[in-house]
Amino acid sequence: MSNNLYIPIFRKTVVAGEQKMRNTDFKKRVKGYIDLIRPFTLLAPIIVSMCIMVASFFYSGKTGNITMLLWSTILPASFTLAVLNAASNALNQAADVKTDKISKSYRPLPRGLVSIGQAKTLSAVLYLLAFYMSTTINIMFTIFVLSIAVFTVTYSIPPRLKDFLFFNQMWVAIPRGLLGVLASWSVFANSLQPVPVAIGLIAMFFLIGGSITKEITDSDADKKTGTRTLVNTFGVKKAALMALPFMFFPFVMIPVLIDNGILDSYLWLLTFLAVPGYFIFYLMIRDDKKSKFLENTSAWTLMYVTYFFFAFSFSVLTVIGSVIS
Repeated sequence: MSNNLYIPIFRKTVVAGEQKMRNTDFKKRVKGYIDLIRPFTLLAPIIVSMCIMVASFFYSGKTGNITMLLWSTILPASFTLAVLNAASNALNQAADVKTDKISKSYRPLPRGLVSIGQAKTLSAVLYLLAFYMSTTINIMFTIFVLSIAVFTVTYSIPPRLKDFLFFNQMWVAIPRGLLGVLASWSVFANSLQPVPVAIGLIAMFFLIGGSITKEITDSDADKKTGTRTLVNTFGVKKAALMALPFMFFPFVMIPVLIDNGILDSYLWLLTFLAVPGYFIFYLMIRDDKKSKFLENTSAWTLMYVTYFFFAFSFSVLTVIGSVIS
């Protein structure tokens, strides 16, 4: 066979190889964008907000087909908060690339799958999308979404509150706890009622303590890049002791809130969530290691699960209590 006959075959092989490489690069880039938004963490705003919205619907005595409202209002509103969280995740990774190169080199930016500029662009698009979607719900919901956005943006970019001791805990807890609950409640009811404010404050104080769990794996990297946290300033055990009251006492205080007429009596069962709050503390002082399946520790995972269960239990108890009364 002459060499001329080999040329078409060679060219086809080269073209096929180049196409395969392009397909592989495209798949890696898409995966990189997906990893930027950290899908697992989006469960929190979706689950928590849906629970709070359902609770507010029944508590306020609204009438209507809840199934229809699920598709027309609840899912779009909860998805808005999830998109907002995704925007925050992408921006945070763009701002934390130096830290991630040390402690989380498997993330898309340190691996070069996505550039910092692309991450910032994705974040901006998601913030705009969340804002647009919020305008389809109601004005109060939009105001809360904008307020949450301010906290998440200033957490990552100048003045970059993430770098300041104590402020970094508050800048996570306020938008994800208090403002997240109030935003969700505002979909169907007045968010300035005593119940949503009290539940939002409980969530906020719990997250002030619970958010410390995510600092364990980043402790050394944060210190090298100028971020002061409780863990890298005082050590894991002292930080855990400081976090314990925030994870324990908000739930213990629920009977006091009931006695003062702020919360309804059927919510006393939420007091038992002080137990997993203590176990989060226990996992932290046990020198907790990173989970094999998630990028953070088991204390962090339990913190998220406890927050889910708090929102779900509050919703179930409120629905049952509202129906019975």
